Amino acid sequence: MQAFSWLPHVGRAIIYTLAGFLIFYHTYTLYDLYLGTGTDIYDVGNASTYALYRHIQSILRVFIISSLLLVVMNKRRALYGMWIAIASLVATHYWALFFDLPFRFLEGKHPLSYLKGFIIPTVITIVFLAINSRRDSSKHAA
Repeated sequence: MQAFSWLPHVGRAIIYTLAGFLIFYHTYTLYDLYLGTGTDIYDVGNASTYALYRHIQSILRVFIISSLLLVVMNKRRALYGMWIAIASLVATHYWALFFDLPFRFLEGKHPLSYLKGFIIPTVITIVFLAINSRRDSSKHAA
């Protein structure tokens, strides 16, 4: 068993890296949307026209950031929150697609491309559960 004692450390590093990337991405997106002067991902002439949509997505991004911070702190229930928030964010992308909302992030994308949003959370979940199952099995063996 000693030969693989480094696995939990590598797994934690993977979780920290991927969660950190997502936290940075969603934080930067929120910053750019509300405080930044960069490109607006919604790119609509009248910003108040789709304010409800933007605010719903912003709230979901805050939930994603919060749940990822809890995942990093090794809270198992945070995985549920992460999945609910990310699935909801992807659902809002489909909402925009199917209701033909005039947003820049929809241009030239295949409808299945929004499912890419599940790749990193899947890796985080698999690694998180693998680390915790090893830890739980070693507790039961002792």
